[in-house]
Amino acid sequence: MSESDIVRVQRLSDGTVVQILADGSTQPVEDRTDWARVMTMTEEEIEANALADPDNPSLTQEELARMRRVPNPREIRQRLDLTQEQFAERFEIPLGTLRDWEQGVSVPDRAARTLLRVIEEDPEGVRNAIVRSYHRKPARNES
Repeated sequence: MSESDIVRVQRLSDGTVVQILADGSTQPVEDRTDWARVMTMTEEEIEANALADPDNPSLTQEELARMRRVPNPREIRQRLDLTQEQFAERFEIPLGTLRDWEQGVSVPDRAARTLLRVIEEDPEGVRNAIVRSYHRKPARNES
């Protein structure tokens, strides 16, 4: 694929889609979608079309087995029946960070995903470990 094969587009605030030309100007993109047909498609037709799309092949069972689900902070927090403030304080996660995760503004990095998985598996164990870390005597070489 070369640069000349790429069409750059942008969705404007009013919902229209425009093509961005080489000189920076824009031109409307013609919508050739048969929306009446799309809106009347059955679930079976939608599934059949998705499976037939060569640009979006289905994952194999092996590929699915290798994937790890990203933990959902909101689901974990709600399952524990905690407010955002309580969850953030209990597990020492900045409240703003937790809110950003829950609102989809940002996603947990690898270390945070690991922490969330451990919280999901054993929330009391994590809480106990945090509490114990405050009561631990520092080693002689620690300042």
